[in-house]
Amino acid sequence: MSNPFVRIVEPLDPTQPLKKFFNLSKLEDVRYAHLPFSIRVLLEAAIRNCDEFLVKKGDVENILNWKVLQHKNVEVPFKPARVILQDFTGVPAVVDFAAMRDAVKKLGGDPEKINPVCPADLVIDHSIQVDFNRRSDSLQKNQDLEFERNKERFEFLKWGSQAFKNMRIIPPGSGIIHQVNLEYLARVVMDQDDYYYPDSVVGTDSHTTMIDGLGVLGWGVGGIEAEAVMLGQPISMVLPEVVGYKLLGNPHPLVTSTDIVLTITKHLRQVGVVGKFVEFFGPGVAQLSIADRATIANMCPEYGATAAYFPVDDISIGYLIQTGRDKEKVMCTKKYLEAVGMLRDFKNSSQDPDFTQVVELDLHTVVPCCSGPKRPQDKVAVSDMKKDFETCLGAKQGFKGFQIAPDRHTSIVKFNFEGCDFELAHGSVVIAAITSCTNTSNPSVMLGAGLLAKKAVEAGLTVKPYIKTSLSPGSGVVTYYLRESGVMSYLSQLGFDVVGYGCMTCIGNSGPLPESVVEAITQGDLVAVGVLSGNRNFEGRVHPNTRANYLASPPLVIAYAIAGTIRIDFEKEPLGINASGRKIFLKDIWPTRNEIQAVERQFVIPGMFKEVYQKIETVNQSWNALNAPSDKLYTWNPKSTYIKSPPFFDGLTLALQTPKTIEDAYVLLSFGDSVTTDHISPAGNIARNSPAARYLTSRGLTPREFNSYGSRRGNDAVMARGTFANIRLVNKFIDKQGPQTVHFPSGETLDVFDAAERYKQAGHPLIVLAGKEYGAGSSRDWAAKGPFLLGVKAVLAESYERIHRSNLVGMGVIPLQYLPGQDAGTLGLTGRERYTIIIPEQLKPQMNVQIKLDTGKTFHAIMRFDTDVELTYFHNGGILNYMIRKMAS
Repeated sequence: MSNPFVRIVEPLDPTQPLKKFFNLSKLEDVRYAHLPFSIRVLLEAAIRNCDEFLVKKGDVENILNWKVLQHKNVEVPFKPARVILQDFTGVPAVVDFAAMRDAVKKLGGDPEKINPVCPADLVIDHSIQVDFNRRSDSLQKNQDLEFERNKERFEFLKWGSQAFKNMRIIPPGSGIIHQVNLEYLARVVMDQDDYYYPDSVVGTDSHTTMIDGLGVLGWGVGGIEAEAVMLGQPISMVLPEVVGYKLLGNPHPLVTSTDIVLTITKHLRQVGVVGKFVEFFGPGVAQLSIADRATIANMCPEYGATAAYFPVDDISIGYLIQTGRDKEKVMCTKKYLEAVGMLRDFKNSSQDPDFTQVVELDLHTVVPCCSGPKRPQDKVAVSDMKKDFETCLGAKQGFKGFQIAPDRHTSIVKFNFEGCDFELAHGSVVIAAITSCTNTSNPSVMLGAGLLAKKAVEAGLTVKPYIKTSLSPGSGVVTYYLRESGVMSYLSQLGFDVVGYGCMTCIGNSGPLPESVVEAITQGDLVAVGVLSGNRNFEGRVHPNTRANYLASPPLVIAYAIAGTIRIDFEKEPLGINASGRKIFLKDIWPTRNEIQAVERQFVIPGMFKEVYQKIETVNQSWNALNAPSDKLYTWNPKSTYIKSPPFFDGLTLALQTPKTIEDAYVLLSFGDSVTTDHISPAGNIARNSPAARYLTSRGLTPREFNSYGSRRGNDAVMARGTFANIRLVNKFIDKQGPQTVHFPSGETLDVFDAAERYKQAGHPLIVLAGKEYGAGSSRDWAAKGPFLLGVKAVLAESYERIHRSNLVGMGVIPLQYLPGQDAGTLGLTGRERYTIIIPEQLKPQMNVQIKLDTGKTFHAIMRFDTDVELTYFHNGGILNYMIRKMAS
């Protein structure tokens, strides 16, 4: 190819000559035909959006040479077509935008330049909690309480939708962001500005990857990075390796998509795919519905990849029709994808691209399974669940251990609930939640749960009344087909009433357990269990009183709720005994695949999707009644405990400050492996004895009014105090779990925030030591903003999860990584030393820097600024400072 910068543009349809596209397949370059489909989307975006980068860096050539350059840290720009946000991350993003407008105005610029330049959809799905359940009016009461608690936040978001162009708000009660994206927002092919081009998206939620199942390339980013994208800044990324995941065979009739994704999650964690794309191929893909593929793509963060891509095929096109998309547009979508060589036939091996590495899974080998008790990658076959849990009881404290003394394994605590006597033991189920877009987006598992409930009720089985059961669908379509198919009433009889449309239990909004249940758990120091159809089960996430939490398919959630315990072997022990004395086993009520598919064909129809989504933006009357100011600059209320102007831009000038060496830093916390963003910045309840609670009390609030950390992300004073406030935090300086650390100058043990304040007042910089997979989990930017506000200048870890490293870069916090083969143990670090990190004047991506200790020891670490653009952000003190200076000048 003589000129890699030539754009090949032609009309898609001679009758619509203005509708054009970049026909990459006519580059007549043999390299294109061998590119993974996910890399083809990157290539198209680079050509379409980044003229300046093309001329300067030849990114087309770099991407075409993907096979050669994938291991060489080659930097490429990527401008996604869209951005999606949820309210927990969306509120702080809008707060930042409002504060950035103020900052640009102070620097003499036009504040309205701070405005999204690409479509940005914000779905309010993280605020509703399971306060009421097991009653017919649970949905309405939970929604009413949601508005009562969050009215100020919602008014602020409504202001944002009016003050900023290109920002659309999907009101509360509409569903979960990723399911709404899958069923309604996603285009697959964009038709904009007289051009067709592939849809692509980044989102301020790590499970944005769910849309990869439909063939839309997308992944989660931190809120800070998303804000820059909305302002027109390309994502600076290293050309990724692409792992080909070949699917073979057919799933067993009893296996669900949940079982498949939990199997893949464990497998890919073992393979190691952090920072890589995974692209699925092989004849087994053709056996999976789009809902099945979306389930697999959804849990991409749990296996650590950046994206989990399923190229578009005819099944994808059929899904667009099924979900009520415009047929004419769908046909144009198919025509475009055929023209550019992006429509996949998974049964045609001649279309298989080159991959960095290929791994395989025979779908027939997958068995019914769960994951837990503390991590999503810890898969356990259902047949082994009882034995595995009992092993975990006595095992050393850790991911697979609770360290319960052997003589207490059979402990039983009696309690009274609503006038009846019950017993709890280790392994008793106290929460059973059908929740999360991971599974509620899939009609096969939802209808499977409904049919299982029907058979269970007809067999005379019940669920104990103290178990907190709930059903929180990801969209109104789910309720529609459950009701029309006749299974909703049976779910309700087992306690699985619809309690809300949102993330709820999956993100820790599980609400309170009955007091008598909590007292029994506490009295017996019991390992009580939550079972949920979610995607995460990290310690302290689901509920403070469930120390063991298992991810399971919706039918298995109901099965364990009926059993009342995780300590059951379904093959040998009955779920229960009905009134006539008959033993009912799980196999007696498990629906067949044929039963489920027959109901799905009859009741999951395009009309349902059209009816639900045509009124999605106007159906919530409480939202419609909200009054929001119309000013372009936000008027901050100093009395607000929800919305507060952040201090990030205080004193910002147009002049850059040269980065300085970090001298004599103390270690605030010392961690082991797999510290998650839930540990760093929890989203759930605010404990009454925490620094955040003391702050809110000082502002006149009662505990009932505290709400959650997630809902308070628009207020930095609360979030700084909530940083490292997880009750399950394991800090090596402390001999027990809890959000505390040692203040070394005084030797006192203090809450983490209080210790950080002491250090800050004395002018001491801070660092954090960590092991592998630091920052796993949610894409919450407060896991970087919070440490920044505590005075943390750097983190030294063995490895990072992708999004969190990016968030640290975005806040100007230095991510340092031990050299290969080194860690705190091999270097003899205790964390009680003081650290001087030498920052040279001339910085390069991924350069080694020297670290000196006050003990006289010296070693080196990798400074994980991976691209030149990230170094530019660092010189500016973070990505948002860079954008403000850019807009102001």
